[in-house]
Amino acid sequence: MSVSGEALARARRVVFKVGSALLVDAATGAPDRAWLTAFCADVARLRARGQQVVVVSSGAVALGRRRLGLTGRKSLTLPEKQAAAAAGQSVLMRAWEEALEPHGVGAAQILLTRDDTEVRRRWLNARATAETLIALNVVPVVNENDTVVTEEIRYGDNDRLAARVAQMVGADLLVLLSDIDGLYTADPRRDPSATHIERVSEITPEIAGMAEGANASAGVGTGGMATKIAAARIARAAGCATLITLGSRPAPLQAIEDGAPATVIEAGASPAAAYKAWIAGSLAPQGWLTVDAGAAAALASGKSLLCAGVRAVEGPFDKGDAVRVRDETGREVARGLVRYDSADAHRIAGLRSDAIEAELGFTEGPMIHADDLAVGG
Repeated sequence: MSVSGEALARARRVVFKVGSALLVDAATGAPDRAWLTAFCADVARLRARGQQVVVVSSGAVALGRRRLGLTGRKSLTLPEKQAAAAAGQSVLMRAWEEALEPHGVGAAQILLTRDDTEVRRRWLNARATAETLIALNVVPVVNENDTVVTEEIRYGDNDRLAARVAQMVGADLLVLLSDIDGLYTADPRRDPSATHIERVSEITPEIAGMAEGANASAGVGTGGMATKIAAARIARAAGCATLITLGSRPAPLQAIEDGAPATVIEAGASPAAAYKAWIAGSLAPQGWLTVDAGAAAALASGKSLLCAGVRAVEGPFDKGDAVRVRDETGREVARGLVRYDSADAHRIAGLRSDAIEAELGFTEGPMIHADDLAVGG
């Protein structure tokens, strides 16, 4: 099996980015049912062998243009684009639902703005939603919330959005379905001597330079190879590999496993290791939690920090902020993303898990989940 085929086959959790040019029939402005049907059969095959799938889907604006009679316009104002997104979202989701339904797979929509993946409190909420949908055997279909987004909080393209989603859900592999079958040494549509690159172990300035102009924008899409390399940088920092391949094949995932050309940009570490390194070294802690000896021992063995083990809270901090955790001797034993703000943390420190909801009126589970803890002072 090829490098790309192996990367796809061994990934536990995969994020697929599907652009407008694949989803929308350029001639009619309607969903491309034939492509969607074949792609969703591909997705169902991966899920049947135990792999988890998240889809980042463009297409709402393009589909909304048709519903609103704006197909003849070369460009739209921001209000017109937001109106088209509002009109097209239901069409987009119906297309995904109808294509997945024959395989017994449900779909659920998640709409994000850039703040949802950069503000930690909102990041935690979005991640919890995605994780719950995956656990319920549903495919999350993610899109930028173009109906409310402003230029200041836009991702700019769905390649970067897909990379942020891959980071958020701890994916092993990000698959960018493109209009070209990977990265070349030059634009193959202009330079017949350009050669295909199968594997990239590190994104060097030379690799980044190859991406400039290597994938001309086409149809209703907006991305290019440079945005895909930028997305791969984000994914790589999160421990996620990136696969760039031609998406217009009827069954692009099967084609990869059958040896069709693609480019794999390798991850620098595992998603879990990259995430914990980010918590430990890249975030400024906003407060302290002092824990008893039993809680400190539980943390050392990989357990979550339960509220019952917290003896003191020092803030202020918000939900999602990084905090330091120390034992009763004052030694730092961990850092993590706290699930409650400091006011609520004061109220539930020392409480058993089954008493939290009665005190607050809601519960977010442990004070810090094991997944969000980097252990060691």
